[in-house]
Parts: sequence; structure tokens; C-alpha cells
Amino acid sequence: MSEYHPTVQQIKRLLDRHSIAYTCFEHEAVRTSEEAASARPGYALSQGAKALLVACKKNGERHFVQVVVPGDTRFDSSKVRELLGVSKVRFASETEVEELTDGILPGGVPPFGNLFGLPVYADTSLFENETIIFNAGDKRFSIAMKSDDYKRVVHPNVVEVV
Repeated sequence: MSEYHPTVQQIKRLLDRHSIAYTCFEHEAVRTSEEAASARPGYALSQGAKALLVACKKNGERHFVQVVVPGDTRFDSSKVRELLGVSKVRFASETEVEELTDGILPGGVPPFGNLFGLPVYADTSLFENETIIFNAGDKRFSIAMKSDDYKRVVHPNVVEVV
């Protein structure tokens, strides 16, 4: 295995510590959900857990959250604004993503915002998939696991944001 971002090992250790079964995939670097789906044979685009870092503004103060949606969907910014009671939402910039995640590049961010001290909001439709797959901290490395196990280890706020 070539040198991956340290978050890959951090996630694997977390899953091992909780006795969670998972499958690892090494592939060419991908950035979009569509590219990732084509690099992961046997998995549908909808099974991809698209992990988005979102900047929110409330009372002039900015904070960040992670929104996780199926790879074939987009989050609804008005639903996120209403859910979080904020006035503005936008995607985190590339620089903000790297700062928030200790250097993970956009496209490699895992749906484990809890590892970075971020609240995680996962759309209910993600859990219609028995198995989900995601980039695990590096655009060249994916992990597939049961969606119920993901819930158990990440404890996302399960909400409707698509």
C-alpha cells in the first residue's frame, strides 16, 4: 500500500476497535462522486457517501459542519439553513477543507466529520443503502461498510437535506 493520508489508518483503526467489517479499495485518484463510482466496480453511485464540508453563518459568526448525502444527490441549501437555523450556507473553500481536515484534499474527505470535531448531518436516504462506500481521507483509497455500522461509529444527525 502506497503512502496515504494518515486519516486512512485512523479510520481503519476506529473501525477495527469497534469490530466493524469493512472492505478497502485502492484506485486512481478521484474527485467527484461520478469518478469514484466508476473506480469502484460493483457499487452504485447512490451508495457513495458524499462528504461535504459546509460553512454556515449565524449572527455574523461562521462555523463548519459536515453534510453527508448519497453520491447521486445534492443537498438542498434551504433545508440546511432551516435545519441549522443559519442565515447562509456555502461549500468550504479548498483552503478551508485542508485546514479543517489536517490536509485532506477536496474529494478525499471521509464522512467522519467527528474525527475533525465537526457535527455530521447525514441525509436519511443514505441509509436506504445497506452498504455505503466513501473516500477515506485520500482520493486514492475507499472503504465500503454497512450503513448501520457507519451510524453506530459516527453518530450522525440523521436528517433530510436533499
